Amino acid sequence: MAIVKSRWLAFIAALTLGIASTLVHAGAEMKPFILASTSAGTISDKKPGVRSALKDSGFEIVGEYSPYATAHIFVITNNELKKAAASHNRAGYVAAQRVAITDVSGDIQVSYTNPEYMAAAYRVKSDLSDTTNALEHALGAEQEYGPEEGLTADDLEDYNYTFGMEHFDQPYELNSFGSHNEAVAAVEKGLAAGEGGTAKVYRIDIPGTKQTLFGVAMAAGEDGNKYMDDSFIMTEIDYKPLRSTGHLPYELLVRGGDIEALHARFRIAMNFPDLSMMGAHSFMNIMPSPYAIMEALTLAVGGEVKDDF
Repeated sequence: MAIVKSRWLAFIAALTLGIASTLVHAGAEMKPFILASTSAGTISDKKPGVRSALKDSGFEIVGEYSPYATAHIFVITNNELKKAAASHNRAGYVAAQRVAITDVSGDIQVSYTNPEYMAAAYRVKSDLSDTTNALEHALGAEQEYGPEEGLTADDLEDYNYTFGMEHFDQPYELNSFGSHNEAVAAVEKGLAAGEGGTAKVYRIDIPGTKQTLFGVAMAAGEDGNKYMDDSFIMTEIDYKPLRSTGHLPYELLVRGGDIEALHARFRIAMNFPDLSMMGAHSFMNIMPSPYAIMEALTLAVGGEVKDDF
């Protein structure tokens, strides 16, 4: 853990010295989430209507879960998303979009991930306009939200939070097997057993490729490491009036015989790019989380946990 702490302290020092990556904006700015609606009621009341609207608009619901009492998440895909996921050998992440129902002091927010934003972040050369239009038709689209200022496609293509922090192409490398089938079987076995405090939310096999995307719920339990826990992390970082619940769940991607996951210093920052480094509701409060997440996911796939990452 000393190595992990030193990485974060170096990160803070870089910010203090003003050594941060400068975003060069080109084109329209986007934000990671879209608010569909806000209304009175309960999550239980809202779930059947959201589920029906998604199915009626051609979406396949591949999984759903409630990471904590005030949230329920549907994970969806469709043919356009699967086609985009096959566009390069690490594009599988884009296959799953998330739709969230969140209770914020009695107001029920329905929201979803912005397909265009996610496509740019995962370096997919498509704006996924059919998916965006279908989600708007099914659920509505009141506003994009997340950070105060959005990011452009050019910003997102090579995004990292600041100098020295990971990009999209610097994932956790969790384990390797002799074949794609062996790797997928290892993930299924580990998630079914709850290794590392994990559980399976969904699986999407990308047609025409050797990519399989898994959604992973993470819960520390009484004796676990709270820094990998979905609920704990979101309590620290998801505090604005409009909740970014669709950040969850985390993903594992099987590529051939290799199993990887996006580095948390990229995955969290991508969805919370204006989260402060220090202070209340900041990255400092979850400093051990990138290592804790890596550890949990490594255990889930039968890998060897590294001291450094």
